[in-house]
Amino acid sequence: MTETVAEILAAYRTGGATPADIVARSFERIRTHADPAVFIALREEPDVRAEAETLARTGDKSLPLYGIPVTVKDNINVKGLPTTAACPAFSYRPAKDATAVARLREAGALILGKTNLDQFATGLVGVRTPYGIARNLFDPKLIPGGSSTGSGIAVAAGFAPLSLGTDTAGSGRVPAAFNNIVGLKPSCRLVSTAGVVPACRTLDCVSVFALTVDDAMAMLGVIAGQDAADPYSHARPLHTVGPMPHGLRLGVPFSGQRLFFGDRASATAYEAALTRLAGLGATIIETDIEPFYAAARLLYEGPWVAERYLTVKALIASSPESMHPVTRQILLAGAHGTAADVFSALYQLEELRRVRDHTFRSIDALVLPTAPTIYTIEQVLADPIQLNSRLGTYTNFVNLLDLCGLAVPSSMKADGTPFGVTLLAQAGEDVTLAAIGRQFHHSTDLPLGALNHPQPPLAKQIAAPTAGEVAVAVVGAHLSGMALNHELRTVGARLVESGVTAPHYRLYALAGTKPPKPGLLRVKNGVGTTIDVEIWAMSDAAFGRFVATIPPPLSIGTLELSDGRAVKGFLVEAEAVAGARDISNFGGWRAFVAQERATA
Repeated sequence: MTETVAEILAAYRTGGATPADIVARSFERIRTHADPAVFIALREEPDVRAEAETLARTGDKSLPLYGIPVTVKDNINVKGLPTTAACPAFSYRPAKDATAVARLREAGALILGKTNLDQFATGLVGVRTPYGIARNLFDPKLIPGGSSTGSGIAVAAGFAPLSLGTDTAGSGRVPAAFNNIVGLKPSCRLVSTAGVVPACRTLDCVSVFALTVDDAMAMLGVIAGQDAADPYSHARPLHTVGPMPHGLRLGVPFSGQRLFFGDRASATAYEAALTRLAGLGATIIETDIEPFYAAARLLYEGPWVAERYLTVKALIASSPESMHPVTRQILLAGAHGTAADVFSALYQLEELRRVRDHTFRSIDALVLPTAPTIYTIEQVLADPIQLNSRLGTYTNFVNLLDLCGLAVPSSMKADGTPFGVTLLAQAGEDVTLAAIGRQFHHSTDLPLGALNHPQPPLAKQIAAPTAGEVAVAVVGAHLSGMALNHELRTVGARLVESGVTAPHYRLYALAGTKPPKPGLLRVKNGVGTTIDVEIWAMSDAAFGRFVATIPPPLSIGTLELSDGRAVKGFLVEAEAVAGARDISNFGGWRAFVAQERATA
């Protein structure tokens, strides 16, 4: 059976399925599931099948999403379907696709329909909609999660392997946790929001739901990129995902900052996730995240609610009764702020971003619960604002602090409901999160979504340098997790692979260097050995800046790897190793440092 993007594309290549077959399966599953609250607008099956048949006759089978069914959150424009943002009085028919949707079509994707959401993407619960409350796939008494409610369910139920959502305060992550799927919230401005109904225009992100991290990154690779129609969009390089970094440092909240609101099962599941990550080689570092909570409070207690109000200002003035009462109550608060409030909040946010920078100097990423708990529909209807706020404990601050995020399944709790964690990192580290998340998700051996379908084997990732990049072998303090690794990240370098040198080198611990550094020396007469290295790729311009910072007696020369390749890398002047300790027998700097720490 084919479920993931990779599996479906493989079936197309071998003749095991056609796009029309997969479309027919999608619609059969939608009929069998029989929940009209998942979609707000569903295309007619004959129309989508005809499109699939045309693609099979005339389309390019090398397209990255050839024949892949996709659903779209109904605050994102799809030509030919109404955009409602879950408010019938707001509904309009767009003249063209949103940029993200247009790019999906160009990549061969087939749009099935528009999915339900918390009205105007305001909420994390999935119950603030006049189109019905979609059923939670694991327990119908529980909320389905929002605001990208239908998008998450569509992927988990197997209607489509990919779906577009949006994320301002966690709407692309919370539904992923509640549906046992992957939710990718890209770096802000990586994906154009042209053709998206704004929530907070300065913070909004188009997000991705998928069954696996690899599928999510395949979709991100299609929709990412600068767009003239969106002045906030940026051109950021998005490279192939490489291996999970060695020496990975993951920040977690201090024990007193871990909030689960009495949900012991989720607290236990989080501890199990941290144990799993440590088993994969990560170092878990307790981190003060109170400043992150302070940023989260700004989102709904500060002037950013005014951005949400701007979208519905005319509707509230002309037809307030047409809005969901909870949504209206929240957005009306945005009508009463002042310019002074805005500037005061901006000053506070800038201070908190400085704290963010300080935090990420000692860790590579944060790993947090995606949601601290889950509530029943009855509980949320009785207490709609406070319980929704609790669900955003670990998500509300992310876009304000300009972080990227990746929500991945972690475990199934004893009651049969899923628990997930989210990896967070500085803007631009999307690929690093994917490298961690794909390895972690695969290690859980969880089935995909609610499909009882096993995870496919983890594909080997080849992240070779691209045109305009230089491969640099690092051997000491610049290795992942080591004292100077941040210098590589500062210039935008990315980890490509781990490897070893040819057997022509000796490694020495240099005396008097701060932080401690080794020196790699090429030797003759067969007295050398292989030494562990990491290969990092950086742009030509970044390479020039990086080389200029290397102090003597170190330099950047040409290294030979064990497979015969020649790359740039760290070498040491021969005179500098006189009297230095030869540590070649350790096989590399990381092993030597570990031994020194154990001895100390």
